[in-house]
Parts: sequence; structure tokens; C-alpha cells
Amino acid sequence: MKQSGNDERFCVIAGAGPAGLTAAYELSKLGIPGVLFERDVRVGGLAQTGDFRGYRFDIGGHRFFTKIDFVQDLWFEILGEDLLERPRLSRIYYDEKFFDYPLKPWNALAGLGPVEALRIGLSYLRARALPEPEEHNFEQWITNRFGRRLYEIFFQSYTEKVWGIPCSQIRADWAAQRIKQLDLLRAVKNAVLGARKGPVIDSLIERFHYPRLGPGMMWTRCCEILAGRGYETHLQTEVHRVHHVDSRITGVTIRDAGGRERFVAATDLISSMPIRDLVNALEPAPPADVLEAGNALSYRDFVTVLLVIDQPDLFPDNWIYIHSPEVRLGRIQNFKNWSPEMVPEGSTTALGLEYFVSEGDAIWSMPDPELVAFAAEECARIGIVDLAKVVDGAVVRMPKAYPTYDEKYPRALQRTRAYLDRFENLQQVGRNGQHRYNNQDHSMVTAIYAARNLAGEKHEIWNVNLEEEYLEHTRPEIRDRATPAPLRVEELVRVAFARYDPVALGGSLALTFGTGLFLATAILLFAGGDPIGPNLALLANYLPGYAVTWGGAVLGFFQGAALGALLGGALAKLLNGTIELHARRFLYQTAIGAVLESVEGGEP
Repeated sequence: MKQSGNDERFCVIAGAGPAGLTAAYELSKLGIPGVLFERDVRVGGLAQTGDFRGYRFDIGGHRFFTKIDFVQDLWFEILGEDLLERPRLSRIYYDEKFFDYPLKPWNALAGLGPVEALRIGLSYLRARALPEPEEHNFEQWITNRFGRRLYEIFFQSYTEKVWGIPCSQIRADWAAQRIKQLDLLRAVKNAVLGARKGPVIDSLIERFHYPRLGPGMMWTRCCEILAGRGYETHLQTEVHRVHHVDSRITGVTIRDAGGRERFVAATDLISSMPIRDLVNALEPAPPADVLEAGNALSYRDFVTVLLVIDQPDLFPDNWIYIHSPEVRLGRIQNFKNWSPEMVPEGSTTALGLEYFVSEGDAIWSMPDPELVAFAAEECARIGIVDLAKVVDGAVVRMPKAYPTYDEKYPRALQRTRAYLDRFENLQQVGRNGQHRYNNQDHSMVTAIYAARNLAGEKHEIWNVNLEEEYLEHTRPEIRDRATPAPLRVEELVRVAFARYDPVALGGSLALTFGTGLFLATAILLFAGGDPIGPNLALLANYLPGYAVTWGGAVLGFFQGAALGALLGGALAKLLNGTIELHARRFLYQTAIGAVLESVEGGEP
């Protein structure tokens, strides 16, 4: 990127969400002037906080959690003591029952029952023994890690609500980015043993930070700081045209709420606007195939319905996932449980009912009063609220909330990127700016790097996020999955000769043995006869106290589980010893091969 003195530069920032405001904040530290244009009525993008008669509400819940030190430092730099630490409590509503999330084995077993638990365990073992050979879509990715039965219960319905398309049409990229290293045995292990030192799975974080008055407080405060430093933020003003000559952006035409347009010259453009909008805003227009690719990028839109309930306490959760297919409702936020100051009166509760929609569909187009009534009725239908207690409500619609990872997106993104990369003074940041399902912290990292690039540093902002160990406690760098780090032979061998986890294998066999013995005993008891189960009763010779009775069934469950755990642990150690021998043999042969190669084919 061509550099010049800061006094000669002027950066236009398209969008005043977390990415755009972070870019401006970093530029203000670097002494590079700029201006922000935001088409919404308030700053913060999807991380804004709405206000309805003193009730504050998020456009989707936003936890402030990161393992990127300079991002966390920036949060505290802006908010200080107004950034609270909050406990996480979330559950899944399915089949008229509540399940703790993250997984708690006994809670899940009680809710699903031993028969369903056995089906889940057997389904998981089948997936591990006979996995899908390819992982092109979300269904294949989840099934390989959790088993088909758990996918059908806890993943399919909710995911298809979010995206509005079958899971078989959602790219595996999204699961790999959002769920990362979580699988069934890892979740069970975390639940049974608790968190340990080492990598922390994003989906399992139990505490997080949260602004006292909602996430919008962070970005409103940031905007105020920027105003004090001379950086203006123009609301209800969109970047309508992006002008370019050869390989440089020369400026933008902006359009305000009244339809008035004016040209703003720029030496640099940092864009967090959706790629589809950016491509269509280019003047002169790009080639037809680029326009076609840009328009092929699709988005999922979002509606939040705020309900004010005349009741002080409804449930203790921060949020609840609604997996029941009989309602369109996807998730419920209880804002008082995020921060008590989100509601003006302690005797009332404010809920955010979230719908994943497509702009123009039935829910998006429903008049506000009808939508409030519809959402309240759905919430009452699943037993969350009493309709008589609903005293008020409001609606907020958010277009292009989530970039869609459908079958068309990889090729479309590749083509648009190839064209946009030709502009040497354009940088794309944030979720929509990169058509990437970034968390807030990663959107901020892209923006910080973009700003520092203007000061002469050289960061590849497309390489932010998607690395496998995003939340590792110690992380020397941030990488994109598409840009793997160099691996030593030892690391490759560690991956290729993966060891069995004794706790995981033991837990799997414990669940299978314990549940199997319980069910076998229960079936014989239901069948009856005289005597009942004479052959199974012989197990009493090996399992003290066991008998073909209901008490024996319960005792047998725990004895079978203990036996399975011991067997699984021992089997894992035996298998790991064999794998270790093969790995050492492979390393030995590799070392010999490397010596021979250096002698026969190396440079003199």
C-alpha cells in the first residue's frame, strides 16, 4: 500500500458498527484523520442497544469475551468499571423440557430418558466408527462429531430456523468456525471434570463481560470519545457510490436521510458495508460476472420483539434457545439477567424474542402490533409467559444480520475478493465487510489491523479468525484456516497418530454399559415370568448386590457404568501404547529418509 504523510491522508469509514468505530478509534491514536458514515439511526450495528420507554434491549445478546489481549484492553479503556463481569446461564427448550447448555450429563439424561440417552450413545459410536467420508455441509460436520441422533434433537431444528434452509445446504465452514473444537465427548468431559488449564471452547464459556447499559453503551461511548478527537459520525447517511480510477478509490458519494447527495474525497476507504452493497456501489461498475457474484452473496435478516412483562422474575437464564419446531421463535433473551440496569423497574421484566427471517417475508412484513401479539402468543404457547402479564412491546428489524454460508458463497466470495483486491487503498473489515461470521472481537481485530496498515504496518486482515485454536490461552498469532501455519514433522505425526482420550472413551463405554444393563433389566421386569431373567441374574456373581429388580436395575446402571469406565480407560491406554510404537517407528523412518534425501538430493 502506498504511504504518505498523515496530514495528506483522509480515510472514509463506511459503517459505524464495532468494526468501523474500532477502525476510527485506532486511527485517532495514529493521528490519521477520517470520518464515519452510518445508514442506521444509531451506532453499534448488530451490537447496538435499543431503548423503548426506558427498557434497554440488545439486537441479539452480545457477550464480551475474548482471548485477544489488546481487544480486551480496548474494551476496558473505553468503559472501565462500566464493563461488568456476569455469570452465564443458558438452556435449550426442546420437547416441552429445559436442558442445561453447556451440557450437564445428569440433567440431559433426566430430560431425555435412558432409552434416548442410549440411542444417542450408540449413534455417536456409529458416527465415530463409520463417519461421513466427506464434510461438505453442516449436517455431515455435526453428525461426525455428535452422532445423527443428537444432531436431529439439538442441532437440526434450531439451525434451520436460523438460516431458513436445510442443514444439507449450509456449508461446513460455518460449523467449523462457530462451533470449533467442540464434540460430544469433549462436551461431556468438560461437564464432568470442569474446565481445565488449556484451550477453552467458546461455546462453553461460563462467565463473560457485559456493559452496564448493554453493548450499545460501548459504541456510544466510543463515538463520544471520537467526537472529542475530531472524528465525526454521520448517522442515517449511507455510502451510495464508491468512485475509483484505475486501482485506487478516489472518494464516495454519500446520501442522507433526506435524499441529498454529496461527494467526499478520500485517500483511503475502510469498508464494513456488505460486500454485495459495496460491489453494487462501485462507480464505474465492475464487470458483469463480479456483479453477479456479489449479488449471489446472501444474508439472513433478524427481528427482535421486545416484550415488557409485569412480573419481577420469569426465569434465571441470560438466554434460552428454542429448538421446538412448532414455533418460529428462535431464542429468548432476559435482559435483566444480563444487567439489572437494562430495565427501569425491578418489578417488571423485559424479554427479547428473536426471529431469524428474510427481508420481505411474512414475519418481517407483519405490522408491529400484530408481530408483538404473535410473539407473545408463541412465548405463551411454550409456557414462558402468561399472556395476561404482557403489558407492552416493540419491534426492531435488522437487515443483513448474518452472512449466509450457502452452497453459492465460496465461489461468489472468491470472485468478488479477486476483483476488490485490485484496489490498493480499500480494506474490508467486520462481519459483513468480509462476509464472514466473525464474533465482535475478531471484527475489531480486522479494523485495528486495517488502521495500522495505513500507518505503514503490513497485516493481512483476511487472515483474522477461523483458526482452530481461536480461544487458546496462549496464542502467538491469529491465523485463518485457509492460511495454515508451518508444521514440524513431530506436529504432523501427533495429528496423524492421534491418541485416544481415556476419559472420553471411558465415559462413552460407561454410558453404554450402564444404560444397556438398566434397559436389559427393565425389559425383563416388564416381560415378567417366573423366575424373572434367570440368565441375567447370574451377573450377581460378578456385580455384588445386583438382582433382576428395579433396585437392581438402578444399582446395575452404576455398576455397569463403573465397569465401562474402567474398561474404557484401560483400553485407551493399551491402544495409545500401540499407537505410540507406530508413531516412534514412523519418526525413526522419517529421520532416516531425511538424512538420505540430504545426501542424495541436497544442495552442495
